[in-house]
Amino acid sequence: MLVIRFDATLAALSPEEFVAGMLVDRFGAERLVTGFDFTFGRSRAGTTALLVESGRRHGFSAEVVLPVADTDGPVSSTRIRKALIAGDCNVATTLLSRPFAIEGRVIHGDKLGRTIGYPTANVMLGDYLRPRYGIYAVRARLNDGRIIDGVANLGIRPTFDPPKELLETYLFDFSENLYDRTIEVELVSFLRPEAKFDSLDALVAQMDADCEEARARLHAAA
Repeated sequence: MLVIRFDATLAALSPEEFVAGMLVDRFGAERLVTGFDFTFGRSRAGTTALLVESGRRHGFSAEVVLPVADTDGPVSSTRIRKALIAGDCNVATTLLSRPFAIEGRVIHGDKLGRTIGYPTANVMLGDYLRPRYGIYAVRARLNDGRIIDGVANLGIRPTFDPPKELLETYLFDFSENLYDRTIEVELVSFLRPEAKFDSLDALVAQMDADCEEARARLHAAA
C-alpha cells in the first residue's frame, strides 16, 4: 500500500504533473483502477477519461469501475451514514452487505448493570460515526471467534448521572469476564430510542421486554 500525503505541494500539481511525476516516475504504475467519480490534479481538473488517455501516452492501463447501484441509486457512504443516523439497520446492512459494527476494548464501567441483573460489556465509541442513540438487537464477535447474541444501549444512558456516552452490550446466556478483551458488536436491528426511567424497577421491566424483542428479531434475522 502506498500512502500519498495530501499537502499544498501535492494539491498544486496539475493533472499531467501528477500522472508523470507521481504515478509514472515515482511509483512506476502499470495498471490503475479507479472509481467512476475519481478526480485528480489541481482544482480536481483530472478526470477518469483524462487518466485513460494519459495511460495510453505513458504506457499504463487505466480501468474505471462503474458505481454499484440499486433501485434508489448508487450505493454511497452518504446513504449509509443517513441510514445509520436514522437507526435504519436494514438499509445500512443491505448497502454495506453486512451489519454495521463497532469494535473496541471492553472497559470497566460503573458496574450498575450487574446490580439489576444485566451486566454489560462497555466499549467507548471512539471515532465511529454516531448511529442513532437507542437500544439495538446485536451480535457480538469475541476475540476467540465466538458470536453471541445480545442487546445493547448505544448512547448516554439518560437514567443515570452523569451522562456517559458508551456502547453497553448485554450478552444472552453469558457470564465470562470480558474486561480488556476486544469485541466487535454488530447492530442488527434498532428496537427503540433511549429513554429516561423514573425508577430502576421501570428500567428493568423495559429491559426484560427489550431482551425478549431482541431475541425474536435476531432469530428472524438468522
